[in-house]
Amino acid sequence: MDASEMKRLAMIALLLGSVASGNAAPAYVPKDGDIVFHSSRSSQSVAVQHATHSKYSHMGIVFIEDGNAVVLEAVQPVKRTPLAEWIARGEGGHFVAKRLRDADSLLSPEKLKRLRSEGSRYRGKAYDLYFEWSDDRIYCSELVWKMYKRALGIEIGRTQRLAELDLSDPAVQAKIRERWKGSPPQDEIVISPAAMFASERLVTVHRW
Repeated sequence: MDASEMKRLAMIALLLGSVASGNAAPAYVPKDGDIVFHSSRSSQSVAVQHATHSKYSHMGIVFIEDGNAVVLEAVQPVKRTPLAEWIARGEGGHFVAKRLRDADSLLSPEKLKRLRSEGSRYRGKAYDLYFEWSDDRIYCSELVWKMYKRALGIEIGRTQRLAELDLSDPAVQAKIRERWKGSPPQDEIVISPAAMFASERLVTVHRW
């Protein structure tokens, strides 16, 4: 890790820590089941942003483990990442944290156990570059959507067909040519970070 990344991680750790000054922005206090969004710096981020008309191209779900916040995310492969490290990977360290509306009543200890158990089924799975709806490989928003749906019966965001996304942008077309060598399956079911970000089932608890 180079000096700039170490400096970025230190800044994020400070952000997540206690806030001593009353003039400082409140720190994010993560809770189990929170959903976090940021603008990824991956090579496909621009294509996702343009296809969905959203700045947010990556997301994950937060869990507290041994007093530390981690993000279960679909990268290569699906894995747990310390929250500060996950935030630092995003563009400018900016992120948004959302929480299930009425989470205190809906996310009982038993339901959180089910959510964790569902998430553990996907750990180690390969990232899905083709955005297919099968469980063989999985992408970021698909992971979080399926966890909430299958563990708790809660649908966060509206699924779409691939054809409903904006596939006309040059950056999107470049990714299509790179991966499909032709037209992608227009009827493929997809769930985007943008669709989940806009869901009325969620409330924003932190934005930085």
